[in-house]
Amino acid sequence: PAAAAAVAPAARPAEVRDGALEARLAELARGVDGDVGIYVRHLPTGRTAALRADESFPTASLVKVPILVGLFDAVREGRLSMQQTLVFRDSLVYPGADLVAQLRDSARVPLAKVAMHMITTSDNTASLWLQGLVGGARINAWLAAHGFDSTRVNSRVPGREAARARFGWGQTTPREMARLVTLIRDGGAVSRAASEEMYRHLTRIYWSGEALSQLPPWVQAASKQGAVDRSRSEVVLVNAPSGDYVFAVITKHQRDTSYAAENQGYVLLRQVSALLWREFEPGRPWTPDPAAAALKPGEEGP
Repeated sequence: PAAAAAVAPAARPAEVRDGALEARLAELARGVDGDVGIYVRHLPTGRTAALRADESFPTASLVKVPILVGLFDAVREGRLSMQQTLVFRDSLVYPGADLVAQLRDSARVPLAKVAMHMITTSDNTASLWLQGLVGGARINAWLAAHGFDSTRVNSRVPGREAARARFGWGQTTPREMARLVTLIRDGGAVSRAASEEMYRHLTRIYWSGEALSQLPPWVQAASKQGAVDRSRSEVVLVNAPSGDYVFAVITKHQRDTSYAAENQGYVLLRQVSALLWREFEPGRPWTPDPAAAALKPGEEGP
């Protein structure tokens, strides 16, 4: 049977602009030769900081969060099942280092495992496979129906060609991406059960070298990362001891297109995450061991 409809999440406190925090974030953003959007919200108090937070940016792999929501909505509708087995075909391969792309033609794989790879390792082949099963237009219809005016899937969606030429696979704003992850956290995306399972997916991330690297390993965080040549992005919802906070950082038009740890966008992600931990958890100071950087996954490109 289809899952129950999502219940309206409990109301969060209204936004209260924190100008001092915005100023510190703006100073960090000046370290990027390109455009930077940031949205931060401390969920128990409503303290908010925003820099170009309602401007559209490329999603890169952040688009996999809306795809995940679309997948669980398709399960709710009975069009797909997490228990079903899919058959892999070579025609599904997206060039790159994806694990799913290395499957043999006719290999059988559980849909749930494909979903895990889409989020945890940001597997592009898995993501495009699931987008094709769900339908990009259906994902966009869900987003529009739930008040997301800017977040859309562009690639392989009829009528979105011009948007794809401008933004790539998808587009969003820092505020909307943070709101989507918060909606999942609050049990308001698709259904409570679906939201809770999606949140579990978002807390099992392989790519832990940027914003996540600046959080204590004993603190749970739900996140998704994105990177293409001229954009770096990350959305994180931290289940912090003193109360949850969410932030989204997205760049575009970066001149620094390297995939080294010193890329200006990657540095910004780490700096913002470290700043917010200090801001919201002043009584629990923590910094990563410098040796930890050598233990993180190496960047494999876009």
